[in-house]
Amino acid sequence: MVYGQILHRHGPDDCFINVNVGGFKQRVDHSLLKRFPQTRLGRLLCCSSREAILELCDDFSPSEMEYYFDRNPHFFCYVLNFYLTGKIHLMEGLCVVSFSQEIEYWGIKEHHLDSCCSNKFQELKEFAGDKDWEEQSDEQQFYSSDSSIEELSAVDKELETFEGSWCADVRQNIWLRLENPSYSTSAKMMALASLSVVVISIVAMCIHSMPDFHHVDLNDKEIEDPVLTIFENICVLCFSVEFLVRLAVAPSARKFLCSPLNIIDFISIMPFYTTLALDIADKGESAELENVGKVMQILRLMRVFRILKLARHSAGLRSLGVTLRHSYHEVGLLVLFLSVGMSIFSVLIYFVEKESQESQIQNIPIGWWWATISMTTVGYGDTFPVTLAGKLVGTLCIVCGLLVVALPITNIFNQFSKFYQRQKALEVGPCSN
Repeated sequence: MVYGQILHRHGPDDCFINVNVGGFKQRVDHSLLKRFPQTRLGRLLCCSSREAILELCDDFSPSEMEYYFDRNPHFFCYVLNFYLTGKIHLMEGLCVVSFSQEIEYWGIKEHHLDSCCSNKFQELKEFAGDKDWEEQSDEQQFYSSDSSIEELSAVDKELETFEGSWCADVRQNIWLRLENPSYSTSAKMMALASLSVVVISIVAMCIHSMPDFHHVDLNDKEIEDPVLTIFENICVLCFSVEFLVRLAVAPSARKFLCSPLNIIDFISIMPFYTTLALDIADKGESAELENVGKVMQILRLMRVFRILKLARHSAGLRSLGVTLRHSYHEVGLLVLFLSVGMSIFSVLIYFVEKESQESQIQNIPIGWWWATISMTTVGYGDTFPVTLAGKLVGTLCIVCGLLVVALPITNIFNQFSKFYQRQKALEVGPCSN
């Protein structure tokens, strides 16, 4: 063996390894260590140089052939018992986090826990995770979370970039009032005015879809209602002025244009000017613009993005967006569970309902639609089972849908609460500086 040839004196003690763990000395037989070659002591047997040995232990004495480990000597007794029995046990008085760190250091896996300690270990581990989550939530509430501090410091850095720039004081005051409604009374009034314009624009868009407000000209071409057009122009003018002012006073134009909220602002006003340009081009009645009407309809539909402008004035909406972005794993699990359930129940309901002439579920795609509205507890009532077996399948489908939807919701809600507290902290933070 390479280890014995290079570092060991040949003799009767070659079959043992001398270990010193925090002052506790023990001789361990090679045959025991070879049973678990992936552990730290087992890997020592394969070391062929002093440097390789010191990567696994804290010190090494060639004269005494002793390996020193600066670890808990009491826990090492449990490690020795592991090499003898193949099972590790929990140590009384040692917290579950320290226990996990110790077994990870010695290269022992959690599945080596004996059955008498395995359940207790999992319970303690879950309890420690819950306590850690509660502590993080409390820290969020009192603005002492690391992430909140980092984001607050980022806001401070943005304010520092105004120093030395043109009209620094004026731009900084305008920027704070536009970005933080809690900064002052005038900031609240500006936020309320901006929010009112967004609401008026959304209401006008909804009214425009009503048949009473549809008008045509002498050529039977659809035209805008003049009153709604005035409201539309005023709202877009306000949006444009707000966007340009924000861009002018922003500490960094590049970061401003890359911000998701500012991208939404740009998308909400872009269709108006594009439609206006197409209207002007359409007056030439060029053959190349024969489909310009459909393009304009699509662009008008894009005005629905103005609803997303509400996120600028709502910490809840911003928190919802951040929650979905950080909870993609839970959302993915929810979609996966629903997809599997819908696939199963759509096939089941098809086979039990296909023989009934009164049933509308005569193919699997219709069964998919029925399973979707049943598992999500929407229940439009347009498609429903009529046979006894179909009703039993429907009952099972609804119950499974409730369970599947409820499973990931708790984690998503906890994430939302955390990010909502962070958003509120960021809103108050600049004001208290």
